[in-house]
Amino acid sequence: MSYQIYLKKGAQRRIRDGHPWVYANEVDHIDGKDKNGSLATVFDYDGNYLGKGFINHASKILVRIFIRNERDDVDNIIAERIHIANMRRRELGYDNCYRAVFAEADGLPALIADKYGDYLSVQILSLGMYLHKKTIIDALVREFSPKGIYERSDVAVRQKEGLPEETGVLYGDVPQWITIEENGLTMAIDVRKGQKTGYFLDQKENRLALRKYAHGNVLDCFCNSGGFSLNAATVAESVCAVDASEFALENVRKNAELNGFANISTMCADVFDLLRTLHREHRQFDCIVLDPPAFTKTVHEASDALRGYTDINTLGMKLVKDGGYLMTCSCSHHISPSMFEKMLNEAIIRSGRTAQCLEIRSQAPDHPTLPIADETHYLKCYVLRISDRS
Repeated sequence: MSYQIYLKKGAQRRIRDGHPWVYANEVDHIDGKDKNGSLATVFDYDGNYLGKGFINHASKILVRIFIRNERDDVDNIIAERIHIANMRRRELGYDNCYRAVFAEADGLPALIADKYGDYLSVQILSLGMYLHKKTIIDALVREFSPKGIYERSDVAVRQKEGLPEETGVLYGDVPQWITIEENGLTMAIDVRKGQKTGYFLDQKENRLALRKYAHGNVLDCFCNSGGFSLNAATVAESVCAVDASEFALENVRKNAELNGFANISTMCADVFDLLRTLHREHRQFDCIVLDPPAFTKTVHEASDALRGYTDINTLGMKLVKDGGYLMTCSCSHHISPSMFEKMLNEAIIRSGRTAQCLEIRSQAPDHPTLPIADETHYLKCYVLRISDRS
């Protein structure tokens, strides 16, 4: 008999309301037995049906629910949901590059698939999905007819599922560089070595929005492969792209050349140290972009992360010219929007400047959120106009 999970009394509300995760410490008892990673049925304390999902005894997330009706034909469900997820992106106008499957938000927990031109890059982050890997790849091939699919399951969260990190070609052939079109720009993406699945698609609309503010001299911090830098270069006098990775800066220069931009320079530096140096030198910029990697991977490190965010935002605000702009971001879901706003207020006070909030933005629509699941809403992007105090 398959696993039957019974929750503790009162633990069902979040699950009943649509949250997909059942934590091990919420379980009262388990009946039945099957292999780890199999489909388990979840009930509340009184035996009322809540849903079905993959079980993993090695993870704090014991069950990832993705079925709320009585179906159990997992392979068909996976294929159907991949098709629906892609169809919904196409309805929004996405074509060349976009997140085609966004895990829990698309009813496919721990599965990510990004489309880069004629190629796909995927992450399979849970044991249950891993056991259906062939089904996933077959469904992606039918849906997209790609030239190649590359796996980027080289993330630490796999260890929590008892899985090794894995990368490699899963279908067809995948070249070192894939060329995509984004916001009218040509970008060269390295899905083998680039961040995440190769590129940060979630910022595409925010990069386009930067063009309203990126006049004069622009400083793009934590630039990665240059998405913000290239969009800024369409309107700016000059753009300085800064990253600690020379590999990333080589990608920036390659992308600048592909688009014929001569107004982008690169600098390999630790952003924290550089901002302090620029402040000592009394340098200022018309527009600054702060898009750092996640400063925390766990809720326990949130306070340390907030200190880091406060530090760079205080320095960034000091370096913006009177009436200039700061676009500042956080991609950690452990830093909530309210925590990020509180941090920004603290940074404004410390900087001795004043600020107007012009825009509050989030991840692109191909990265939808589940309002019931805060974990799916991770990206915060604020645009501030910075001025001298008067």
